[in-house]
Amino acid sequence: MELFQCLYINLLLISSLFVAAVFASDPYSEALLSLKSELIDDFNNLDDWLVPAAAPGKVYACSWSGVTCNKNNTIVVGLNLSMKDLGGVLSGKQFNVFNELADLNLSHNSFSGHLPVDIFNLTNLRSLDISRNNFSGHFPGVVLSGLKNLVVLDAFSNSFSGPLPVEASQLEYLKILNLAGSYFSGPIPSQYGSFQSLEFIHLAGNFLNGEIPPELGKLKSVTHMEIGYNSYQGSIPWQLGNMSEVIYLDIAGANLSGSIPKQLSNLTKLESLFLFRNQLIGMVPDEFSRISGLKSLDLSDNHLSGPIPESFSELKNLRLLSLMYNEMSGTVPESLAQLPSLEILFIWNNYFNGSLPENLGRNSNLRWVDVSTNNFVGKIPPDICSRGVLFKLILFSNNFTASLSPSLSNCSSLVRLRLEDNSFSGEIPLNFKQLPEITYIDLSNNKFTGGIPTDMSQAPKLQYLNLSNNPKLGGNIPPQTWSLPLLQNFSASASNITGNLPPFKSCKSISVIELHKNHLSGSVPESISHCKALERIDLANNKLVGSIPDKLATLNALSVLDLSHNNLSGTIPAKFGNALNLLLLNVSFNDLSGSIPSGKALKLMGTSAYVGNPRLCGAPLKPCPSSVSILGRKGTGKKLILVLLLCVGVVIFIAASLVGIFFFRRTSKGQWKMVSFPGLPRFTANDIMKSFNSTDSTSVCKAVLPTGITVSVKKIEWGPKRMSIMSEFITRMGNARHKNLVRLLGFCYNKRLAYLLNDYLPNGNLAEKMKMKRDWTSKYKTLIGIGRGLCFLHHDCYPAIPHGDLKSSNIVFDENMEPHLAEFGYKYLIQLANGSIPATIARRDSDEFNNAIREELCMDIYGFGEIIVEVLTNGRLTNAGSSIQNKPRDVVLREIYMDNEVVGDHDPTNSLQEEIKLVLDVALLCTKTNPSDRPSMEDALKLLSGLKPLRK
Repeated sequence: MELFQCLYINLLLISSLFVAAVFASDPYSEALLSLKSELIDDFNNLDDWLVPAAAPGKVYACSWSGVTCNKNNTIVVGLNLSMKDLGGVLSGKQFNVFNELADLNLSHNSFSGHLPVDIFNLTNLRSLDISRNNFSGHFPGVVLSGLKNLVVLDAFSNSFSGPLPVEASQLEYLKILNLAGSYFSGPIPSQYGSFQSLEFIHLAGNFLNGEIPPELGKLKSVTHMEIGYNSYQGSIPWQLGNMSEVIYLDIAGANLSGSIPKQLSNLTKLESLFLFRNQLIGMVPDEFSRISGLKSLDLSDNHLSGPIPESFSELKNLRLLSLMYNEMSGTVPESLAQLPSLEILFIWNNYFNGSLPENLGRNSNLRWVDVSTNNFVGKIPPDICSRGVLFKLILFSNNFTASLSPSLSNCSSLVRLRLEDNSFSGEIPLNFKQLPEITYIDLSNNKFTGGIPTDMSQAPKLQYLNLSNNPKLGGNIPPQTWSLPLLQNFSASASNITGNLPPFKSCKSISVIELHKNHLSGSVPESISHCKALERIDLANNKLVGSIPDKLATLNALSVLDLSHNNLSGTIPAKFGNALNLLLLNVSFNDLSGSIPSGKALKLMGTSAYVGNPRLCGAPLKPCPSSVSILGRKGTGKKLILVLLLCVGVVIFIAASLVGIFFFRRTSKGQWKMVSFPGLPRFTANDIMKSFNSTDSTSVCKAVLPTGITVSVKKIEWGPKRMSIMSEFITRMGNARHKNLVRLLGFCYNKRLAYLLNDYLPNGNLAEKMKMKRDWTSKYKTLIGIGRGLCFLHHDCYPAIPHGDLKSSNIVFDENMEPHLAEFGYKYLIQLANGSIPATIARRDSDEFNNAIREELCMDIYGFGEIIVEVLTNGRLTNAGSSIQNKPRDVVLREIYMDNEVVGDHDPTNSLQEEIKLVLDVALLCTKTNPSDRPSMEDALKLLSGLKPLRK
């Protein structure tokens, strides 16, 4: 036995001596193994970092993934750990060994903590890429000058703070500098104008302020500059016009004021110029026509005025022209139609007038035209789709007249056509068989005649059709309308439609049918029960007869049903009493009889939903005679008692079963797992669980993670069968990134519970600050921020994410008093957890997924309108959507003027009064009783963003 022990000890000793000898001749492998020991490698991407069999004179690490050596495999010259899902805090002590290292790439990981200063001792380093991590603290600028050979410095998308490193300007060979997407503050150093070799500079998306230094104009070798999405003061320095090599210049979203310097026209190599979302004034410089290579020009969302320069006819390479959201006027130059490269024309929300150029679309591959919300007249240019590539034509809210151009019928590339709110007349000439890609058509609020085109069923991708408010349209609903495979919304209200409703043979996608104020006759077809996705039906103010189909009450998605002002008879189907999702039922002014079905939802509709039916009784109307049962039919009390006793028994059995299941599962919750989203260091589940008291019964608490990050923790209970669906939705929430949303950083979960980790913003919420005195500019900024966050959820997330619980206490502020929407998506998440949303429609790839949340999106818009009122009244009015709709607008306006200390009655020349009035109008639109009358969040934000509020 002693012999074996002795042999074992000797083997260990020999092995240790061997390893020591190996590392003595191979310090690189030892350093990298030491580095590996510091890293979090959940996916074992560095599994091949092992010491192999002896290979004298070689560096073992040269065969490892991510490691590059010289030709002789004796020196490590490159280390690439990019996109290996690594995390942890780097000590940096290992880097002192790599004296010859030329390339270091740590990008696309989850490294956190401070950037090790030892990296800056690598004097031969030519490329340093640490982008897309979570490094924090001040950038170590003092030692940066030691990297004398550095050519590339990429630190994009981290969490650095403090000033930009001035010392970077001393790097004479530096060509690429990317410090975008962090929290750098203070001004751009004037020394940044002294780079000798710089070609690419990206500083956007930080908290930079101060004036843009004119010294940047000395950067004669820069070809690409992005410095927008910060909050500068002052104007664009005219000296930037001296950057003779620049090809791409982006200073968007930067709070810049003043006029656009004409000296920018000296940038003759410029191809892309983005100055949108600033406070620029004045006219667009005529001199821009000298930038002959210009391909993209975006000056939108400013305060620019005047016409489009005639000289733009010289911009032969121009593909994108975006001047939307300004105060420009005049006519569109005919010469614009001669531009051979023009593909996208955005000039909406201005004051342009006259006709569109006659030849628009004839000479270029025009793909997207949006001239909405102007004062254009005349007709649509006849050749606007002559090249066959136009896919979006947006002309709404103008004064166009005449009939539609027949050429639109042959525009096979067309996907979206919006012509609403004009004065178009004549028959609708669309040949749907020739429109195979069309998905969205809105021709409402015009003067069309000749009926609904009978071949509309030939458009296989059509999802939305709105022909409402064409009083002379007339005709019948084509028989095959409901058979369109993707049709979701069909609206033709107030359009003089006659005849019967066609049978609903195949209508699997239809969710909205709006046909009120027509002359429809006949009965509501029983086959409407085939429309399982139907959410809203408005057939009010027609001449319908017969009874309400019983099967209509079995449509689980139905939330709005308006059959008022018809000639319907019979009883209200009893199953409506059990309709869980029904929000609005209106059967007033018909000839219905019997008892209103029992059910809390139907009672809450109020008497206005049932009046005008003299033979109808029961709550909320007058009580029914004793001979009429609660179901509207004769019955006996004994039968009712038996039914109630049976129900009680079933409830008791179900409750007992649930309690048993609960106690069984409490003992087997399963192992905790962790999912991180961008912005959270790669912690383990144990790290998270140790950071707070998981036995606390409260659903929300605060936690401090191991690196000192403070987060808000929210508890969600789920069952194993719901875990997959809910995890998928939480992942969508985590990937939703916008400056006005509270970030979801990750979640820790087992089979029974999930803890969601959100950014903790300690600067209070809107409800707490509502009664604090604030000027008009800060109120407007708050509303715009809320609107942008909500618009992102509704229109930039796919599928859309409803907030679900929009209220002032769920709007929190960061250190710059920028509003962030908190709790978004949680209501839907809870509905998934408790099963109120069926699993069959909860999947994002389900045809019915968007239908399940559409009503929540409408409620978000209503909530946004209520928040506007709350802000306007300094918190005096809360949940006031219905009250402001029922009170005279002038009275509401006078009260709001007093709340904002604006003296006197309404005066159109008083700009502050005018702005308050316009903001109130947006609130009134958002809180319309009928959801279909509310604007989308995109349109609401357009209205708000176009107000141009007073600035300090």
